[in-house]
Amino acid sequence: MARREVERRDDRPAFVLHAWPYKETSLIVEVFAEGEGRVAMVARGAKRPRSELHGVLQAFQPVTLSWSGAGELKTLVRAEWRGGMPLPSGSALLCGFYLNELLLKLLPREDPHPRLYAAYRDALGELAAGAVQAPVLRRFELALMAELGYALQLATDADTGEAIDPDTRYHYAFDRGAQRRAPPPGVRWPLVRGATLIALGAGRYDDAATAAEAKRLMREIIDHHLEARTIMSRKVVRDLMALDEEGNE
Repeated sequence: MARREVERRDDRPAFVLHAWPYKETSLIVEVFAEGEGRVAMVARGAKRPRSELHGVLQAFQPVTLSWSGAGELKTLVRAEWRGGMPLPSGSALLCGFYLNELLLKLLPREDPHPRLYAAYRDALGELAAGAVQAPVLRRFELALMAELGYALQLATDADTGEAIDPDTRYHYAFDRGAQRRAPPPGVRWPLVRGATLIALGAGRYDDAATAAEAKRLMREIIDHHLEARTIMSRKVVRDLMALDEEGNE
């Protein structure tokens, strides 16, 4: 069998999505790199206190990475902090973990998505700057679905081609889009108001009910494509909200 040629990438802008221990002193790092997509690599010696990598491989911070390797798991050669972006905090930090988890569980490795990279970078910047979180999250979710080939049809009825009526309720068929007719027996499709579909398409949520329904719809669509995999950051948010409610009793 022919050996795969060793590839080298130098000075690629990237963000760390997740890192976990590997052997005694190293890390395995999953990154989202501009022009390269999601890449896994070994950061040898990164856990040593005097390592040049120590403290650089942090989530939500722009870095420049160089790596090499022939297989799916690359070897990190160099990492530099680029700066210029404040860290998200509080609930914005939890939103950032949610974005990272979506990329880790839905984005194939080494599949370049330059528009999605830009959407992720912009979302992190907005969250860190204190933007209203729901519109930021919905925009990123829509961008992710579109890049994966599951773009939502939010403007027209999938059956008739007519414009979505804000006063009508639609069933959202995961593989087709919004339609008035009910799903076949044994199949469940989310039920959503036309006004919410229009709001999602425009990125504007003028009332709490629309924002909540848009969140529920996106959650069901994403869960459908996750195929039973769980988004753990959602559970963290639910647990924190439950603790707050107990503390206020």
